[in-house]
Amino acid sequence: MALRLTLKPRERVIIGSAVVRNGDSRSELLIENEVPVLREPNILSPGAVRTPCERIYLALQLVYVDASQRSHHLGLYRALVADVLAAAPSCRVLLQSIEEHVDGGRFYQALKVARQLLKHEHRLMTHVQ
Repeated sequence: MALRLTLKPRERVIIGSAVVRNGDSRSELLIENEVPVLREPNILSPGAVRTPCERIYLALQLVYVDASQRSHHLGLYRALVADVLAAAPSCRVLLQSIEEHVDGGRFYQALKVARQLLKHEHRLMTHVQ
C-alpha cells in the first residue's frame, strides 16, 4: 500500500536520504515502497539543536534516515542517553520506551516517543528558569 503525502507550498520532507522541497503550490506524492519519510514539522536541523534531548532526537533522526551510517549514529545516541539519564533520571521511562523501539528496529516510533521526551525536557527547563 502506498503512502500518500500531501505537501503544503514550500514544505520540506525527507524521503529516504533526500531532502525534498515542494514548489509554490500544494502537491501530492505517493511513496510506493518502504523508505524513511519525515515531514518538515518533525525534522530537526543540526543548527537548531540546543539541548541534550534535542541531541538525542537528532541522533535518532539520523538513525532513521541514514542507514549507511546507522551503527555510528546508534553509538552516539546511546552515549547521549547515558548522559541524560545521569543528569535527569525523570527521563528514564521515556528513554526506556525509545530504546525498546530502537532495539526492535522501529525507528519512526522511537522518534514519536522522542517528541514526548522533548516536551518533558521543556517542562523541566521551565522549572529551572
